[in-house]
Amino acid sequence: MGTFGNTFRQSGKTERFASGERRLLWASLVGLIIAICIGLPTPASAAGNDGSAEKLRRMDIMLMVTGLRCRTTVDNFTADYGVFTRRHMSELNEASDDLKADLARRYGVKDANRALDRMSVVMANEYGGGHPWLSCAELKDVTRSLAKVQGRETLVEAAGQLLSRQPGPVLALASR
Repeated sequence: MGTFGNTFRQSGKTERFASGERRLLWASLVGLIIAICIGLPTPASAAGNDGSAEKLRRMDIMLMVTGLRCRTTVDNFTADYGVFTRRHMSELNEASDDLKADLARRYGVKDANRALDRMSVVMANEYGGGHPWLSCAELKDVTRSLAKVQGRETLVEAAGQLLSRQPGPVLALASR
């Protein structure tokens, strides 16, 4: 898809893509989310250290932080983020518990909460400047669509694509 350059404005850092490439990427991402939302079957999730708990935690924090960043724009999606968290509370809590259990195995029960807090702060700081390639408007659309997704595995796969530092192939779920 070519190269992507950074453009800096006084209002903050935003990444720009060539117009056609950005439209294609956005259309692909929307297609992915729509495909997920129309009820694609998702396999049952197995707990364990497969990285899924961290992906869900990171996606939740990314949406929260970018939602706060976008709250003063016309694309405020804090209410949509609230719907997302309410609808996926069980998956998000399960991921948090899995992550905490993994940290307890590595650092001991006493230090697990502290390690999770440190990890969460690092994640939040990573998105303090915004998402690397999605605008507030795009994040609002994605958050609304994610609220309709069913199943932890589908959320984990969407998280993997949304958390990528650069846009990649986003039609993986749409082809199932």
